[in-house]
Amino acid sequence: MRKEREPYACGLDAAVDVVGGKWKPMILWALYAGRTLRFGELRRHIPGVSEKMLIQQLRELESDGIVHREVYREVPPKVEYSLTDLGQSLNTALLPLGLWGDQHMEQIVAGKANGSADGGNGTHNGTGKGRGTGTDETDTANKAQNAA
Repeated sequence: MRKEREPYACGLDAAVDVVGGKWKPMILWALYAGRTLRFGELRRHIPGVSEKMLIQQLRELESDGIVHREVYREVPPKVEYSLTDLGQSLNTALLPLGLWGDQHMEQIVAGKANGSADGGNGTHNGTGKGRGTGTDETDTANKAQNAA
């Protein structure tokens, strides 16, 4: 979340400010397709996130109007999180990025293992085509949704 109050340079600057970081996209993905999750359920969907970090990221997403927090006044207290309409539209915008990651995951992992940015093959042709999974976009979208 941007601390200073200067205007954004462009739309991408604004979007990255809202969704930037490791955990926010994972939170958005967990709340995908109208899901409503309690805090504990949400934490189980995001392996590796600490309770403190999840709370902080949820507060930022709530203040940006992306996540809705519903508090039920009962004993014990119950809190549920869901995406607002703005959050749903942001998830829709992130879907192609998730598909790209799914299609190129092997190449990305290989590149990190080899310590190189080109997937370890020594070339970069700039076409954006890499070693994909061989599935069409529909299958990849289904796999991405099932992984959430």
